[in-house]
Amino acid sequence: MYNYCGNINTLSSIPHHNPDPQSGHHGVHDRLRAQTSRLGKLVVTGVVPCNTGTLIDATTSPAFPDATVELRCGGNVVAGGTTSRNGSFAIEADLTSALAALVGSCQLLVDMPLAKCNASLPAAGALASYLQGSLAGMLSGVFRLAPAGFSFRMN
Repeated sequence: MYNYCGNINTLSSIPHHNPDPQSGHHGVHDRLRAQTSRLGKLVVTGVVPCNTGTLIDATTSPAFPDATVELRCGGNVVAGGTTSRNGSFAIEADLTSALAALVGSCQLLVDMPLAKCNASLPAAGALASYLQGSLAGMLSGVFRLAPAGFSFRMN
């Protein structure tokens, strides 16, 4: 099984091939960029809790404001964002990252000490969550996922 877990946005750093206008040839990077833009996008939304435990209930826990949230696939950061004052976040990535999410090799990671949101909580550790969602959104070109439940782990 082929498992792609990179960030297609890195193509923008590759120099464009300037085709000869008379030959009509286009660069391979331009074709790749066009193909991936037709695939759609992955949107991950949720709330990061400021708490310890396993499968923390974000509805009953205080929120973690200004936390950095990373979407990691195969150990690589493919997208990220920062939570709002109420702990909510929204991360967008190319749909190619969704393939890795479907096979379970992606997770959300908040690698910040919980003491930043509550001084009585540990000064070391991170919150991590796998992703969950329905395949129904694939038809519209927007694949929406959410945290399956954040769990605290020591670094």
